[in-house]
Amino acid sequence: MTTIKKTAALKSKKALARAPGPVTLHMVAVAAGVSPSTVSRILNGTAVVSELKKKAVEDAVAKLGFVANPVARGLAGGRTLSIGVVTQAIDSPFYGVALSGIEDALNPAGYSPLFVSGHWNAASEARCLTVLRSRRVDGIIVLTGRLSNQALRACAKSLPVVVTGRTLKAPGLYALNFDNFEGGLIATKHLIELGHRRIAFITGDPAHPDASERLRGYRTALDAASIPFDAALVVPGEYHEISGLKAVDQLMASQQKFTAIFAANDQMAFGATLGLQRHSLRVPEDISVVGFDDLPTAPYAIPPLSTIRHPAYELGRLAALAMLQLIAGDTPSADVPAPFLIARQSSRRFAQQAA
Repeated sequence: MTTIKKTAALKSKKALARAPGPVTLHMVAVAAGVSPSTVSRILNGTAVVSELKKKAVEDAVAKLGFVANPVARGLAGGRTLSIGVVTQAIDSPFYGVALSGIEDALNPAGYSPLFVSGHWNAASEARCLTVLRSRRVDGIIVLTGRLSNQALRACAKSLPVVVTGRTLKAPGLYALNFDNFEGGLIATKHLIELGHRRIAFITGDPAHPDASERLRGYRTALDAASIPFDAALVVPGEYHEISGLKAVDQLMASQQKFTAIFAANDQMAFGATLGLQRHSLRVPEDISVVGFDDLPTAPYAIPPLSTIRHPAYELGRLAALAMLQLIAGDTPSADVPAPFLIARQSSRRFAQQAA
């Protein structure tokens, strides 16, 4: 290197040391003695350069603390490397696990999720779509919710969409649905096989397709066992613990006789168990309880909760993988695992005559 070039390089490095603000690609290039384009290619793994140059860049990155800007890199390729996710409640025990699955599947591919909550309100969910599209996300995952099929199809015309909790087909859209009917059937059949015939059911919001399907499974299992359906044993719930507790209060106030409860989700089953305890009833000695979802806390309930396995983490992971396939121009092939029973200590054989 000539004296003039050495002097220029020295001045550049001194200026680099004094430069305020974030470390830039140009600053790394100056420190490594290469061009910015070479730094970019080395960081992207596309450069064909000597090990010496590669090490110089890596050393400069480490010394300066350079962090690549994925948004800028994505915009250069026409993408932001971000995926919008419309959940219903970020603090939900079920959806929180699903969000973890989404994040774990997107991160290795260089994508980051952007989470927003719709709160089971179609207007709020529509606003979520508007916000996410204004952030130029590369695709949108909708976890169940109340958006109309028409709204989802319209969104998919300009942006890849993956939706869970429904069966729907449209260009640019992929739907993942869980067999809630089969889950409801299995849960009720389990109690029937244990000898229960007076089985109360705490349902979810009837506007939710999953709630109505679980109720349909309950009724179908009763019918198959020639057990008459009793509408008085079906009490409303809202998928939260407090609604399970209130449902038990309602059942007790009505003086309906029952030996088991099937709650349409684990959170209501937890509340129902507490409600039974407050009425001096033991689980499972007096009343058996079965939930739905198999939340991470279900094995640690008192007693450990029998429930239907609804793989929230896997649902989120599969939704994210389907999104990546749509972005790549491929046809997604993900299928949600079938429901199955996890029998724990909250359900037992009915050994006495119903009072």
